[in-house]
Amino acid sequence: MTADWRSETVDKVRSLIVKAEPGVTEEAKWKKASNPDGVPTFTADGLVCTVETYKDKVKVTFAKGASLDDPQGLFNASLDAGTRRAIDIFEADTFDQGAFVELIRAAVVLNRS
Repeated sequence: MTADWRSETVDKVRSLIVKAEPGVTEEAKWKKASNPDGVPTFTADGLVCTVETYKDKVKVTFAKGASLDDPQGLFNASLDAGTRRAIDIFEADTFDQGAFVELIRAAVVLNRS
């Protein structure tokens, strides 16, 4: 991906994930011609989340998001999905980084339970 607001957002999200769970493992999966870098996936005793880039947004999808409390209302996508929930981050968006770190921590705790 070329350096633009999306790559900066992915870098920030990545740093927050590592802050929340220093032992997290990152892998690039689902590489293909249209996305040669693949999709960053983050695991800690199971899949925590994926981070995908689109033309107009960065999407952070929590594998078990429907089972997580979201008191700050960060989830704004895939709200009707049975298991997952997502956060769509657009160029002009700001989001509660502390609440995001807590969501990551909760997802890891859920994986370990």
